[in-house]
Amino acid sequence: MNRRHWLGTAIAGAVAAPWAASATVVAADPGVARVVDTHTHFYDPTRPQGVPWPPPGTKLHRKVMPADWLALAEPLGIRHTVVVEASPWVDDNRWVLELAAEEKSIVGFVGNLDPHDKQFAANLRGFAANPLFRGIRWRNDLVRIDVNRDQVLAGARLLAELGLELDLNGPATTLPHAAQLAADVPQLRIVINHLGGSGDPQNIHCQWQTNIRELARHDNVYMKVSALVEQVPGDEGQAPRDTQYYLPVLDHLWECFGEDRLIYGSNWPVSDRGAPYDVVFGIVKEYFAGKGQQAAEKYFWKNSLAAYRWIM
Repeated sequence: MNRRHWLGTAIAGAVAAPWAASATVVAADPGVARVVDTHTHFYDPTRPQGVPWPPPGTKLHRKVMPADWLALAEPLGIRHTVVVEASPWVDDNRWVLELAAEEKSIVGFVGNLDPHDKQFAANLRGFAANPLFRGIRWRNDLVRIDVNRDQVLAGARLLAELGLELDLNGPATTLPHAAQLAADVPQLRIVINHLGGSGDPQNIHCQWQTNIRELARHDNVYMKVSALVEQVPGDEGQAPRDTQYYLPVLDHLWECFGEDRLIYGSNWPVSDRGAPYDVVFGIVKEYFAGKGQQAAEKYFWKNSLAAYRWIM
């Protein structure tokens, strides 16, 4: 309750002067002030209603909670996360926010609301009253941003009006539509998930490089460096651990987005399909530490603070 009270009274000042909240954080492993993992999923299939994802019979279909993530992340110096929706059910937005009310490791939540739902505006305004609710994600399998454009644009404009952001997740073919949305609503902060669907770094999808370059021309678009290992074919959990393998993707993103618009996210626990959590972190740690202290600080937390405006 103390945390909720503090959030409710301090949010305006924290957003106006966002960097002030970082001064007392213990140094994290890659030599930066902090690391914020902006892409984790928490869910509980044992709830009476179950969960719509992950499907039963898979390794992911188990109770996954903040304590499970912290057991992997905290030894690496990572103590805070932005949770991203794993359910299209409106009530599950409330479930994560209730979880976040008790878990200090959660500094923000990206929910799931369908702009085609008649209750979209009311639901969005209601959730936006909670300072931990930082935006929503539209997944291409649930919300096509190139279809029913009037509703999509109305939803995007309302997000911008409320100071929220929009995560987008889809294949490389959706990137031109994301670029158009960024142009249509330039005041909306957009975060592209999972490398924009690059595919295996050694076999990048056709047109991905061109689409990324065009998308990056829009200053309101950020790229989340997540799902790096899951896009590698092969045995589960056995993606290459050598940073060199991922350079075709990482170098292109660096060239296009630069040090100010790349964001760290693990995609845990889904990332386990590619490699263990420490391996996923180690790859990007090596790459971005090699870009210098300032770039590493931006990648591991400052850029996510600018995009999500999460609050401690």
